[in-house]
Amino acid sequence: MSILGKFFRSLSAPPAPAAAPAPPAQVAPEPAEFARRIGELERRLASMHQLIILDLEMHTAREVRELLAEPRYGEPGRLERHGRKVWSQNDEDGILEEIFRRIGAASRTFVEFGVSHGRECNTLKLLVEGWRGLWMEASPQECAVARRIHAVPLADDRLELLETAVSAENIDRLISGARVASMGELDLLSIDIDGNDYHVLKAIRSVRPRVLVIEYNGKFPPPMDVVPPYDTERVWDGSDYGGSSLQAIANLAARNGYRLVGTNITGVNAFFVRGDLVGDKFAAGDVAALYNPARVWITPGFSAGHPPGERFGYVSDASLMNR
Repeated sequence: MSILGKFFRSLSAPPAPAAAPAPPAQVAPEPAEFARRIGELERRLASMHQLIILDLEMHTAREVRELLAEPRYGEPGRLERHGRKVWSQNDEDGILEEIFRRIGAASRTFVEFGVSHGRECNTLKLLVEGWRGLWMEASPQECAVARRIHAVPLADDRLELLETAVSAENIDRLISGARVASMGELDLLSIDIDGNDYHVLKAIRSVRPRVLVIEYNGKFPPPMDVVPPYDTERVWDGSDYGGSSLQAIANLAARNGYRLVGTNITGVNAFFVRGDLVGDKFAAGDVAALYNPARVWITPGFSAGHPPGERFGYVSDASLMNR
């Protein structure tokens, strides 16, 4: 029986006696007693909500384990089994860690746009680990939150935050004019803008990152070549009209000298490595072999414990060793 099932069972009252006496006349409770009962009901509902979430997370985590047990995910060079969540939305943190373990990092720098408030994105783990980089976000409200909770790396010039809407017309200028452009070879570019990703990637000319992460629309399996028309006014409406197919993005990346090395198990993000760095470090296979379909329902299966708060001021053992 699931945790939620046990909870409901615990709430069920024992059956009433066969010959129960007639109940006394009901009297309306006093205001204080009524408030107490409401409070108790709210506490029970809150407990029920927590148990539902826990039950969902446990179920989806089990589904993830069963998926990853399939033989194809154990083939040499595959990335899916390395996936894990620290502050990424799904398993991107672990996959990126494994990619850089294989190819190394040049300058420990990143660019990511579409970061929201910066509490759940593909580069927060790297920032906490001492990397430097650039974030871009269009929402003033989300940027205000990011400035507050990431005040230390912003003040230390390890992080630059641009409050701007990204477009094919401005992206190359934004990157080339940022501090990260002078920090050496860019290690990671992460793109998540829910629609115009393909067009913005196509417009980038000033940098050739070692690794590229970009969202794809997992609804469309290879060889479907599907790209939404460019629209500067697009705002994702939560529907399936939200991005380009993996095949289309892989075709574009290949023309720019990048090879698809994997996708994550939820069928959301694709990972590319610059061709001169690939060698025999990753799984062989075409786009179809590395494609994962959209499995957004298993996102709750990636949990890193308590939800992220607003404090990220960690230090390391290495930095404290000689103090």
